[in-house]
Amino acid sequence: MTSPTSVLFVGGTGIISAACARQATGQGMRVCVLNRGRSGRPLPEGVEVLTADINDRAAVQAALGGREFDAVVDWVAFGAADIDRDLDLFGARTGQFVFISSASAYQTPPERLPIRETTPLSNPFWVYSREKIAAESRLTAEAARRGVSWTIVRPSHTYDETMVPFDGGWTAVQRMRDGKGVVVPGDGTSLWTITHSRDFAVGLAGLLGVAQAIGEIYHITTDEAITWNSIYRAMAAAADADPDLVHVPSDAVATVHPEWGAALLGDKSHSMIFDNTKIKRLVPAFSATTRFEEGAREIVAWHDAAAVRRRCDPAIDHAMDQLVAAYRPRQL
Repeated sequence: MTSPTSVLFVGGTGIISAACARQATGQGMRVCVLNRGRSGRPLPEGVEVLTADINDRAAVQAALGGREFDAVVDWVAFGAADIDRDLDLFGARTGQFVFISSASAYQTPPERLPIRETTPLSNPFWVYSREKIAAESRLTAEAARRGVSWTIVRPSHTYDETMVPFDGGWTAVQRMRDGKGVVVPGDGTSLWTITHSRDFAVGLAGLLGVAQAIGEIYHITTDEAITWNSIYRAMAAAADADPDLVHVPSDAVATVHPEWGAALLGDKSHSMIFDNTKIKRLVPAFSATTRFEEGAREIVAWHDAAAVRRRCDPAIDHAMDQLVAAYRPRQL
């Protein structure tokens, strides 16, 4: 009898990783999670939890002992130094090291759509994306030198019920409920891809311990491409609000709030549509079935269930006040 696939998740309680832990466990995999033991999303029954800080090598080695895994997925690796650390810790322990990169590493702005795994990597706007690019480069070079088998996965904008897909979290939704103007980057007509974590998890789990995935790169996204105007309106409808959308150039947002602007210019200002042929070919079970209208209702319901969840960001709120005042169309 074949033993179940054994998987180690470094992290494991985040928006995407917790959904993947649930999916992998549901498919009968033996899932072990290594993290610092801080609060996060609940893990399913049967997941083994090891406590250690990934940056404390001695603690990680003590926690792992002599364990080996069919696949190791590091959800908290960002730059090249993290790759060196992970290959030292896990290279001899696994038949497949999975690096979670980012679809924001793709050429920004893209020269052509849809995005495929062969699209060049280049993002001059966002440090986060450049770190992911550097990590991919280090992984492919070092893994070849060390004889480590790898797979790279590039998620795009992925969410669950706890995450509002606007900068500042609940701030924009509360403003819509309060009848205040809400900033929409650009003219709101660029197409965006936003994927529910439970759909992403089906694709990711289908790569774990699979020989055909070794040495390959995959993005895993929904096929639904909707405008930012539609995303805001779906959230407004779920919140039973009448949205007052004020369109503002992304570089103007960056002037008022640099951190918010960097995320816009580096990841959200241009249409992004993805060709998922490659992941579907290897994982036939993958199909993103959650449309954003459904996801928006889940987001609002989760936040409305407890007042403490409806946190607003004063800095984003203030920035929106400034931008709305400056860019709201003047009445003649």
